[in-house]
Amino acid sequence: MDETREIPPKHDLNAKWEACLDLGVRRFVYSSLAGAFSGLLLFRSPVTRWASVAFGAGVGIGSAYTECSYKFDGSPAKLATPKTSDPPLTNFWTWIEG
Repeated sequence: MDETREIPPKHDLNAKWEACLDLGVRRFVYSSLAGAFSGLLLFRSPVTRWASVAFGAGVGIGSAYTECSYKFDGSPAKLATPKTSDPPLTNFWTWIEG
């Protein structure tokens, strides 16, 4: 078997996991620091300062999770807007009064 073949980037799971781990750690740290800085500026109570750090960490982890799911599953499916037929205004009022 030929050992010199490279795995295409689309199917290289090791590279995807490494990129996602790096992205997750960076976004967690940066958004936690942003939450800590904003907590120091905006809040006086230690509880609310820690809450702003936790909120920042959650935003960082959530955005990293979203980006990693795009990397593993491909591009997100476009959401189709539902086709709704708006009833005429006269029918609406007869429905309300009826």
